[in-house]
Amino acid sequence: MTSTLHRTKIQITRVRRRGATRTVAVSLILAASAVVLFCLALSTGAFRIPVTGVLDTLTGQGTRRDTFVIMDVRLPRVLVALLAGAAFGLSGALFQTLVHNPLASPDVIGVTMGASAAAVTCTVVLGVVGAAVSASAFAGALATAALIYLLAWRRGVSGYRLVLVGIGVGAVLSSAVSYVMSRADVTSAQQALVWLTGSLNARSYEHVWPLLAGVAVLLPVALALARGLRVLGFGDETARGLGARVETLRLSVLVTGVALAAFATAAAGPVPFVAFVAGPIARRLVGERTLALVPAALVGAVVMVASDLVAQRLLGDRALPVGVVTGAVGAPFLLWQLASANREGRGG
Repeated sequence: MTSTLHRTKIQITRVRRRGATRTVAVSLILAASAVVLFCLALSTGAFRIPVTGVLDTLTGQGTRRDTFVIMDVRLPRVLVALLAGAAFGLSGALFQTLVHNPLASPDVIGVTMGASAAAVTCTVVLGVVGAAVSASAFAGALATAALIYLLAWRRGVSGYRLVLVGIGVGAVLSSAVSYVMSRADVTSAQQALVWLTGSLNARSYEHVWPLLAGVAVLLPVALALARGLRVLGFGDETARGLGARVETLRLSVLVTGVALAAFATAAAGPVPFVAFVAGPIARRLVGERTLALVPAALVGAVVMVASDLVAQRLLGDRALPVGVVTGAVGAPFLLWQLASANREGRGG
């Protein structure tokens, strides 16, 4: 009996080590990909700058023209893309792990729609621009998440009910956005539409610093919640038996995921499907039973920067909002996920 238990422990340890090694390897590859895309995004454009020139500029040895183009024009945009992509990816992974449903993400359950409703109302009705729009989007995401949580509460919050309530609230908010847009003048409607699509145009350091601060604070919090998420994966009763405060833990994960999505949406707009695709891609790379929080954040960053590069170059001199590209890629992925869930009996 003792020898059997010993062999079982050794096998579990080996499996965990293999999983950890695979996660580290995948994370390093994704990080390297993000660095390559980062340099490529800074190098290409109307003024092409070689990678050596990019490195010289980043170390303070570039020419005046290169310094202006890279540091003042391109770098804020690329940093917002990296940070917002990572925040969206991590947020989506937290939601999907919490509710045990690969179809759950902040853009599916209405959180980003709450940000959109607040931002569009401020743009069209109040006529505000710039940082005030970002602040209203952040507040709208948090308020919507709080409403969804309260409506889903029935002596606790189940993942299935949370998703259903979120979809319903998102539908109501979508109707509100459509109504406000129908009452807007052409100029305000055009500005709001670009923001609704998700765009990195005209990003500046005033968008970078709040997003950087949010990610720097929330990423360690998310990683600290990883053990609790694993415990919740055994079910509420088992988790309570192991001493976990289930509702407190669930609320902490929700708040962290919502805050990440709110910071990203405030900086880049409600870029669709980045949060949705990052988690499933990361789990397929590292193994379905792994939380893959860090890989999901890195996948989100890679998807965001790559999509923005395509959006800027697809039609030559006419740049598209990044949300057009992520939407075109994410919609087929959503259909594929729905088909897979239906075949495996995980649709609900």
